[in-house]
Amino acid sequence: MTIIVHIPTLLRPLTNDQKRVEASGATIRDLIAHLERAYPGIRQRLMQGEQLHRFVNIYVNDNDIRFAGELDAPVGEHDTVTILPAVAGGSGRSLARAVVEHVR
Repeated sequence: MTIIVHIPTLLRPLTNDQKRVEASGATIRDLIAHLERAYPGIRQRLMQGEQLHRFVNIYVNDNDIRFAGELDAPVGEHDTVTILPAVAGGSGRSLARAVVEHVR
């Protein structure tokens, strides 16, 4: 199963400066584990213990995982996952959507 993961600029040194990488997994938790095997150190940048860092936002097909099961949010073949550092200020949802569109 192939899932495209959009990598923010701050994490690209871990992915050999790749803007997009392929990963697999049934959930976001599985996907992060796969990314860690391929790009050691990325999990530490995304998670604190067993929780997502509070300043990291993850979207599956433009849907915030906080409303879809968080780390247990399902992902499937041909899904697109976007990892974004939190952005302060603005109106939240509309700002996040603008940033997601900018990454693409």
